[in-house]
Amino acid sequence: MAIKVANNQSLTAITALPSAVSGGAMTLLETQTASSSSTISFTSNIDDTYDEYVFKFIDIHPETNDANFQVNFRDGGSSYDATKTTTFFRAYHTEAGSSGLEYRTANDLAQGTGVATLNIGTGNENDECLAGTLQLFAPSSTTFVKHFIADTNLYEGGDNSHRALVGGYCNVTAAIDGVQFSFSADSIQSGTIKMYGVV
Repeated sequence: MAIKVANNQSLTAITALPSAVSGGAMTLLETQTASSSSTISFTSNIDDTYDEYVFKFIDIHPETNDANFQVNFRDGGSSYDATKTTTFFRAYHTEAGSSGLEYRTANDLAQGTGVATLNIGTGNENDECLAGTLQLFAPSSTTFVKHFIADTNLYEGGDNSHRALVGGYCNVTAAIDGVQFSFSADSIQSGTIKMYGVV
């Protein structure tokens, strides 16, 4: 099957994909809006319906300055304590012009059951917040570990842009059936998190 291209060799004439080509559709499953929430937890619709789940963070604003945004996973039961091994890279650039790229061992996990840090130092002034995504792959697998990747950017309390790239896996054979987001200090004052299933 071929995709026809316009005479000028551009793709502008394509209005739809052939029926046999998957579009990678995202289905919105749940939206939660914070209002001085200690945590935001997703506990339904995480099952074997989809092989990938995507969480979108929109204007996540902490109660306390320089708070770390974090995640944990539930693998059955009631506790968010799935064993995880993670990595944490950060690029930053200050409003004054200095910059850097670093791997931060203080923010990774090696077979830890505590929260996984997704980004550090979110500012709490009126215009400061965090945005980004987290992808969770095959959470219902009872054979393989459950991989996740996060990409976030924030306006740091010291007037910096921080982009953090975090990856890891839940080292459990039980299915992951809950995902919980929080800040390291106080609550999520405002912001929206959307959960999508990906075909």
